[in-house]
Amino acid sequence: MSVSSDRSSQEAAKPPPAPGASSLPDRLAATSPAPPILSVNNIEVVYDHVILVLKGVSLTVAKGQIVALLGANGAGKSTTLKAISNLLSAERGEVTKGSIVFDGEEVHARSPNELVRRGCIQVMEGRHCFAHLSVEENLLTGAFTRGGGAAVRRDLELVYSYFPRLKERRGATAGYISGGEQQMCAMGRALMSRPKMILLDEPSMGLAPQLVEEIFKIVGDLNAKEGVSFLLAEQNTRMALKYARYGYVLENGRVVLDGAAKALGENEDVKEFYLGIAEGRRKSFREGKHYRRRKRWLA
Repeated sequence: MSVSSDRSSQEAAKPPPAPGASSLPDRLAATSPAPPILSVNNIEVVYDHVILVLKGVSLTVAKGQIVALLGANGAGKSTTLKAISNLLSAERGEVTKGSIVFDGEEVHARSPNELVRRGCIQVMEGRHCFAHLSVEENLLTGAFTRGGGAAVRRDLELVYSYFPRLKERRGATAGYISGGEQQMCAMGRALMSRPKMILLDEPSMGLAPQLVEEIFKIVGDLNAKEGVSFLLAEQNTRMALKYARYGYVLENGRVVLDGAAKALGENEDVKEFYLGIAEGRRKSFREGKHYRRRKRWLA
């Protein structure tokens, strides 16, 4: 009997694949991560042509993902978001090195309003509502790139479904509503632009703990139900890691640590320097005044 006939008889003798079984390439394709909607590649940012603030920052946000950007005040979180949204020029800053790719296109040279039209919008730190306009007028300004029409009215009702408190206060002057309501208004205004991605800068700043929980829950709902990706710059590390899937830690303008949110939450350095927990116990204020050991990334 020939070799080819032996091989064909052996193949015929093999049992058929089990129902639902798939090949290794098929399984790998099924488990492959979502493509990135944002890629920041080794960027440097300089203010006033002199002050180097970001020093080779790289990060990636996959489509439909919440990514946390963590770090102390002054670490470079807000500057990173402004570099992505092209708002640096208002503060005499510029990206001098690296590239920023959003939704498959390099966007370094695009204006902020062009980025909004492409689906990337930033909610600034400190909320920045139009104080003299009503809540509803503030929300409608978020749709200025879309014109008017029935679609805008539908999206307005969608915003009210996520922020029912805004519907109650729709006629109130934005400058006289509470800080939490202003934060909701700023987020709702961003949602009116039909974004693919929101750059959210310090949403918990100045808010009571129960409002912080409410804001982050809405972020989680928008991500899960509307498919909006988030890059979240936040000092409230515990809350950010609770809702994010992945995180980056910034220190002095550099990414010093990154990983899955759960792994970062269990990292001893993150626990000690950002959660105030050392050796499995909470640190006192007196102990927090002096570091017992250097951070491993600074050693």
